[in-house]
Amino acid sequence: MSLFALIFSIGILVDDAIVVVENIHRHIHLGGRKLVEAIPLAVDEVGGPTILATFTVIAALLPMAFVSGLMGPYMSPIPINSSMGMLISLAVAFVFTPWLTYKVLRRVVEKRAASATPPPAGENHATASEEGREDFRIDCSGAWSVHFLRGRRGRPLRWVLGVGVLLLIGGSVSLSLFPTGVVLKMLPFDNKSEFQVVVDMPEGTTLEQTARVLGELGRYLGTVEEVTDYQIYVGTAAPINFNGLVRQYYLRAGANVGDIQVNLVDKKHRHRKSHDIALSVRGPLQEIGKRYDANVKVVEVPPGPPVMSPLVAEVYGLNYPGQIRAAQEVRRIFSATPDIIDVDDTVEAPTERLIAHVDRAKAALLGVSQQAVATDLNTALRGEDVSYLHSSTAKYPIPLRLELPVADKAGMATVLDLKTRAQGGQLVPLSEIVDVERTQRENAIYHKDLLPVVFVFGDMAGVLDSPLYGMFEIFAHLRDQAIGGEPLEQFFIRQPDNPYSYSLKWDGEWQITYETFRDMGIAYAVGMILIYLLVVAEFRSYLVPLIIMAPIPLTIIGVMPGHALLHAQFTATSMIGMIALAGIIVRNSILLVDFINLEVASGIPFQEAVIRSSAVRAKPIILTALAAMLGALFILDDPIFRGLAISLIFGIMVSTLLTLIFIPVLYYAAFRKRLEPAETPA
Repeated sequence: MSLFALIFSIGILVDDAIVVVENIHRHIHLGGRKLVEAIPLAVDEVGGPTILATFTVIAALLPMAFVSGLMGPYMSPIPINSSMGMLISLAVAFVFTPWLTYKVLRRVVEKRAASATPPPAGENHATASEEGREDFRIDCSGAWSVHFLRGRRGRPLRWVLGVGVLLLIGGSVSLSLFPTGVVLKMLPFDNKSEFQVVVDMPEGTTLEQTARVLGELGRYLGTVEEVTDYQIYVGTAAPINFNGLVRQYYLRAGANVGDIQVNLVDKKHRHRKSHDIALSVRGPLQEIGKRYDANVKVVEVPPGPPVMSPLVAEVYGLNYPGQIRAAQEVRRIFSATPDIIDVDDTVEAPTERLIAHVDRAKAALLGVSQQAVATDLNTALRGEDVSYLHSSTAKYPIPLRLELPVADKAGMATVLDLKTRAQGGQLVPLSEIVDVERTQRENAIYHKDLLPVVFVFGDMAGVLDSPLYGMFEIFAHLRDQAIGGEPLEQFFIRQPDNPYSYSLKWDGEWQITYETFRDMGIAYAVGMILIYLLVVAEFRSYLVPLIIMAPIPLTIIGVMPGHALLHAQFTATSMIGMIALAGIIVRNSILLVDFINLEVASGIPFQEAVIRSSAVRAKPIILTALAAMLGALFILDDPIFRGLAISLIFGIMVSTLLTLIFIPVLYYAAFRKRLEPAETPA
C-alpha cells in the first residue's frame, strides 16, 4: 500500500512546482525586470494560494488515516504517505524550484534580453509577442464567457449553466442506482495464481468415499488448461493460508471434509483471469459433487480484508432447533435467488451414535470387567500399539499395532463377535455382555456474543458479481416470509434486540463495506469542513469558500460515467479517489479566485478580471491536471486500484474543464453587485 501511495501521489506532488514555474515563466515574458527580480515576485504572487491549495489536499486526504475496522490498516498508508509527500513537495517548490529555475534559465534570459530591442520610453516593457499571446487567450476566453457575464442580461444563461450542471450531477449519481450502470462493491477480485476447492460431505461419510470424490474433482481440474498442478487433502485442512486464517479452514478435520489447492500458470502466460477461471470450473465441479451428495465450494483469495464468506446471515431465536428450521428456510431462499452460489450453513447433518452398554451383572458372573470390555473395543476400533520391533537398520523402534481392518469396522456385528478373556481364562464373546443403543450424535452449537447462532453462507457470481445486490434481493424475499408464525426481523448494522424472537443479522462483506464507507464518508465530511475553515482563514469571507468548494460535486460528473464507460465497479479505492479529488479540484478554484482578487486590486474592471482569470490561470490548471492524470494512468491496469485511477483521471478531466467555466461565472454572479458599477437603466 505504501508503494501505491507513492504512485498515487506522483502526479499531485509536482503540482506546486508546476504552478511556481509557470508563473515564473509568465513574469519572464512580461519583461521589465531581471530574472533575479522576477522570480521572487512570481513566487510571492502564487505563494499564498499554493500553500493554501497544498493544505486543502492534505485536509482532504489525512482524515482517511482514521478509518476504523479491518480496512483501517489497509488504507492508512495512502493518506499518511501522500500528506507527508505534499508537505515536502511544497518546501521543494518554494526553495529548490526557484533556485533551479534561475540556474537553468539565467543564460537564456540574459541572452534574450541582450538581443532584444529596447522599447521606446513610456511604453510597456512586455514584448509584443507575449502581449499578443496573452491578448489572444483573453479574447478566446472572453468570447465564450462574456455571454454568461454581462450583468443582468447574462442572468438567464447563468441559470441555464447552473441547472445544466445540476442535471449532469443528478444523471451521474443515478448511474449507481441501476445495476446496469455502475456496480458498487467493496473491492474487486485480484488476478491471483491460485484458488481453493473446499468439499464437505455429509457427516458420517467414510474417509475413502471423501477421497474418491476429491479424486474425481481433481481429475477434472487436471483437464483445465490454466491449471499447472493441484494438491488434495482428505480428512484434514490444507496448509494455512489467507483464507484458512480468517475463514477458519485450518480447523477443518474429519473423514467427511477435504480441500484441493489449485495452482495456475503465471498470469503473464494466460488470457483469463483467476476469477474467470474459478467461475468457469464452479459449475462442472458442483455437478460432480451432486452425484455424491457433496457440497463443493470454489474459494478465491480475497482481495482485501477477508470475511468468513461474502454473504453471511446470522439466525438468532428462542431455541436452537427453531433456529435450525429458520436457517434452513433462509438457505432455501439463498439457493432460489439467481446468481447466489456456494450456499452452505453450520447445520450438521444428523448422524448415528452407538453406545455400548455392559451388562454388569452378567459380566460379573462371567468374570469380565468393564475396563477389559472398553479396552478391547478401543483396540478394535482405534488401534493400540501392543509391542515394538527393534531392528539394526531402524533408528527408532517400529510399533506393532493391533486394529481391525477398515472393512470390519463398518458393521457393529463384526466388532461384537470379538472375544474377551475373563479372569478365569475363558474367552467370552462381547455380544453376550454388551448391548448396543442407537442414538443421534449431538451437534455443535455455535455462539456469537454469548448468543446461540446458526450461520448461512453464500456468494454471488454473474453479471453484477457484488454480494450487496444479492443480499438486498434476499432481504426482499425474507421480508414477506413468516418464520415460526411471525415475520423474520432483519438487522443490518446492529445485533438483534430481542433474543426471544427469530431474527436475522446480515454480516460478511456487507459489514466491512458499511463500516468502511461510513468511516470514509465521515472522513470526507471532516475534510470538507477543514477545507472550508482553511479557505475562510485565507480569504476572510464565509461566502468565498462556498464558491471555491463548488466544483467538488462536479467530480461526480466524471467519476461515475468514467466507471460506466470502462465497465468498472465502484469500490473503496474509487472512494479514495473521490476524496482526493476534493482537495485537488479546490486548488484550481483557489488559483482562479486569487487571481481575480489580485486583478481587481490592481484596478482592472471586475468583468475583465473574471475573463482574464480563466485565460491566464488556464495553463497551470491544465498542466497540474494533466500531471495528476498521468500519475494515475500507471495504476489503471491494477485490478484493485483501478477504481482509484478511474476516479482521478475522469474526475480531474471533467471537473477541470467545468471549473474553468463554472467558477468564474459563479464568482461573478455572487460579487457582481459588490464589485461592478451599477448598471444605468437603458
